[in-house]
Amino acid sequence: MTLSQKCQYALRAIFELCLRFGQGPVSISETAEAQAIPARFLEQILAQARQAGYVESRRGIQGGYMLAAAPDKLTVGEVIRYFEGPLMPVKCVAGQGGGDCPLRGNCAFKVLWKRAEEAASAVYDSTTFQDLVDEYKSSAARYALNYCI
Repeated sequence: MTLSQKCQYALRAIFELCLRFGQGPVSISETAEAQAIPARFLEQILAQARQAGYVESRRGIQGGYMLAAAPDKLTVGEVIRYFEGPLMPVKCVAGQGGGDCPLRGNCAFKVLWKRAEEAASAVYDSTTFQDLVDEYKSSAARYALNYCI
């Protein structure tokens, strides 16, 4: 299963807001620069994330976007499903397009596809954005540059 570029940008944008949680609104330009996302595309993504209730926005000079709830309340799976739809490796598992499969009802792979979907869901649904922030900060501390000679 490959996530679209839009979904990857959405995950990175929300991650950036999680890194700055509790610090007030973050401008689109700051988020775009920090996460290497085209600013014009980021505007659309954050507007969708606001409609979903993941982020809030503030207008004005000191405006921008901020997380709507604590990072430990939002899972990666929720965001992926919002931007991508079901986490299915093939359409027939999701009930989409199974009618045109010549092996419909007698597919040796159906159980495999279902297990793959369950495994991916388990990983994404058990990972909160706080988990990602904690892991990121921990790895950044391990690989901090040391200029001692």
